Amino acid sequence: MTDLFHAASGSGDGSWLSALADWVVKLMDVIGPPGAAVAVGLDNLFPPIPSEVVLPLAGLAASRGSFTLAEAIGWTTFGSVFGAYILYVLGRVLGADRLTRVAEKMPLMKGEDVTKTVAWFERHGSVAVFFGRMVPLFRSLISIPAGVSKMHWWKFGLLTTAGSLIWNSIFVLAGYFLGENWHIVEEYAGVFQNIVIVIVVLLVAWFLFVRIRAAVRDRRSGPA
Repeated sequence: MTDLFHAASGSGDGSWLSALADWVVKLMDVIGPPGAAVAVGLDNLFPPIPSEVVLPLAGLAASRGSFTLAEAIGWTTFGSVFGAYILYVLGRVLGADRLTRVAEKMPLMKGEDVTKTVAWFERHGSVAVFFGRMVPLFRSLISIPAGVSKMHWWKFGLLTTAGSLIWNSIFVLAGYFLGENWHIVEEYAGVFQNIVIVIVVLLVAWFLFVRIRAAVRDRRSGPA
């Protein structure tokens, strides 16, 4: 995979993303397409590892003949589902009752926040899991509320596989056809991820504003 290594390191900017790309290439060089599955599975457990980098590299490796395109898509999807199930089990272990007790002890949080979230997820969980697999950050975190709400394991697996297959196929195919220009995918995906991050920050800021304002109002109107 010497040529693939040079293509992956083409930016040569010494950034952590370049180091990540080099590591993924070496991993695929040692154990083949399962290496891509390992990297994508870690993306689920550690969101800072972007699948937008790992997946195009798997496509690039397939275009160089290291393994087939079907293997690239199949193994990366397997890695996504496996990593998602780990977080799903974590959610099942934590449970709604335990999270409610934790929320009651946290500043600006209420136990009913967990109750309402679980109730919402029970109504819209299928849509959330399917489309959540195609949204940065939420792609990993969506598995936890699925476990907390005790979504059927087979339903969770089916929705996660479908969403991951679509997301992975797009980026693997992009890397396959773009070849050494796979960095273009990273740039556009980065813009999308930044938009998601800004939206999340604004929502968190609004939540904090509402809760702090309510706390101040209650303190003023309550007994001395």
